[in-house]
Amino acid sequence: MGYVTLAGAIAAEVAATTAMKYSHGLSRLWPSLLTAFGYVVSFLLLSQTLKSLSIGTAYAIWSGVGTAAIAVLGLMLFGEGLTVTKVAGILLIVAGVVVLNLGGAH
Repeated sequence: MGYVTLAGAIAAEVAATTAMKYSHGLSRLWPSLLTAFGYVVSFLLLSQTLKSLSIGTAYAIWSGVGTAAIAVLGLMLFGEGLTVTKVAGILLIVAGVVVLNLGGAH
């Protein structure tokens, strides 16, 4: 169940961060409200995740997958460039999450 709530926390964080981009510096009401709501939901779900997963593993997955997802959305929605450095960074994030999970963190 921990990984299900973690997936929800990641989805809420990614939605909130994307809404923040659309809020134009929190100057537009609805994207700003969605940003706040998404972060609240994300932290609530992350806190539930910590009941069954270790904090190191949960936070690494939450932040790593969220960062990689936002980078991909930046490419798809906002026309951000794709560089070798950006690809390497995303791959390193994914590798770090995998290594933490293989390391036996509970």
